Amino acid sequence: MIKEIVNSFYPISRKSLEEINSLIKLEDWEKGETFIKRNKRNIKEYFLLEGVCRSYLVNPNGDEITITFFMDNSILSPYTTRTQKEISLLNFEALTDVKLASFNANEFEKLMVNNIEIREFGNSVLRKELSQKVDKEIGLVSLAAKERLQKFRKQFPMLENIVSHSVIASYLGITNVSLSRLRKKNVR
Repeated sequence: MIKEIVNSFYPISRKSLEEINSLIKLEDWEKGETFIKRNKRNIKEYFLLEGVCRSYLVNPNGDEITITFFMDNSILSPYTTRTQKEISLLNFEALTDVKLASFNANEFEKLMVNNIEIREFGNSVLRKELSQKVDKEIGLVSLAAKERLQKFRKQFPMLENIVSHSVIASYLGITNVSLSRLRKKNVR
């Protein structure tokens, strides 16, 4: 499974894959658990092997705002984009039971320095993360709620049937009531 995840970003040799696999430890988290906590030390990289999770923040009013979703066979936001001085900038919550492959970010960085394939893989992950963040920002500013919902459905098919609608509404930048109205209108 790790091979498929890695190769979906950048194809690497078996030797390079073995180097990554040598760092991996498996983690299981139950639905509802926050496994990365904002303002807490975190020095790991993560592959999401099974399940659905989200990154989120809590605004000054105490509302949880979903930043993005992660589904089976994906990579969570890289260490360099979600931490500052080894402290997490975001929360990550399991929306279903999840299985993660985690590894030390500093050890992975050493692999990147010494192995061009792993470096290119890591850079591909960073580029995709940046592209997705910019795309979401542009969508929040330039698209109507209906269009944001349509785009969400294309990007995360079937997620509406798995996670709470309040979590989806916060991701879309709308209220739960607005999402309910859009769903009643059967937006496609």
